[in-house]
Amino acid sequence: MQIPFIDLNKIYSELSGELNEVWKSICASSSFIGGKHVEDFEAEWAAFCGVDYCVGVDSGTSALELALRGLGVGRGDEVIVPAFTFVGTAEAVAAVGAKVVFADVNAATLLMGADEIRQVLSERTAAVIVVHLYGQPADMDAISGLAQAAGIAVIEDAAQAHGAKWRDKPVGSCSHAACFSFYPTKNLGAFGDAGAVVTSDSALAERIRLFSNHGRPRQSNDLHEVIGGTHRLDALQAAVLSVKLKRLDAWNAARAQAADQYRELLSGLPLRPVGLADGACSSHHCFVIESSCRDAIHQHLGRAGIASKVYYPVPCHRQKAFLTEDAPSLPFSENAAKRVLALPLFPHITQKQVEKVVGEIHSALAHSASI
Repeated sequence: MQIPFIDLNKIYSELSGELNEVWKSICASSSFIGGKHVEDFEAEWAAFCGVDYCVGVDSGTSALELALRGLGVGRGDEVIVPAFTFVGTAEAVAAVGAKVVFADVNAATLLMGADEIRQVLSERTAAVIVVHLYGQPADMDAISGLAQAAGIAVIEDAAQAHGAKWRDKPVGSCSHAACFSFYPTKNLGAFGDAGAVVTSDSALAERIRLFSNHGRPRQSNDLHEVIGGTHRLDALQAAVLSVKLKRLDAWNAARAQAADQYRELLSGLPLRPVGLADGACSSHHCFVIESSCRDAIHQHLGRAGIASKVYYPVPCHRQKAFLTEDAPSLPFSENAAKRVLALPLFPHITQKQVEKVVGEIHSALAHSASI
């Protein structure tokens, strides 16, 4: 039995008729940049996230960069980010000229929380980017309280957390701005690169929109108020996202059911599913385990035709792009990189597929124990 890490073909098959009709409409109108489909999706996504404004952009990394620029973060400033995340979180900080300050993560959740932020906070800290890794929301109450006291901005990197909630509040509504990626493999994925920034700050939303479109105000294509760039969301991707958004709650529920099956079937084995904080409702973007036998399990699954992924094998502060002579020691991030493994998880995964994955993990661990 071959089991993919994610099955995008199943998702397309479910939506193909509706998508084809929408694409025909866009092609007939010749409105490919901006327009009704982009505006409709922006309104839909803002409402879903419980905020007032959404600015569609071309990627999650662009969303982070634009949010930082919109908040006035730049040279001379420091921005705290977790070391255990996708490198794009740190790249956005570097792109605006600010200094990246890496913080460690909590050993149980693998998320950066208020305690980790407090350890690296300084007078130059202008913002913190909180990553909801694997779809698990961080403790936004504690982080927001710390940030308010310190007078710094909070940005949510919600690239993996579409539909997640912290104490019944949608991810995206717990900060100055939240940034989403709609890369095809996300819970809500486009058919190419796409992203968005959401906020309830009207002035911030307008600044981000200016920066995303060459500094042009909405009422003119010929005036440029600030130096911006090309970071717009196109109509084809917006249309895909609107169609998919109607199914997101159901797809997330299916992911949660499969994650529960994994937890039940894996109980008693010498490994640990990454834990959820109290008050967190995950989007279950990934189901991740930690094991000292990670590499053996990963290789065994591959031989059995089962795809699994290591997210992430090298923490950001140890990547060549960010490595410095005085790189900090961040033991929980470094340990996690040696132990984590993401198992297949997608809305259409079957109980038999989950059982097969767990059965092969049993075999991998038994083989490792006999060596």
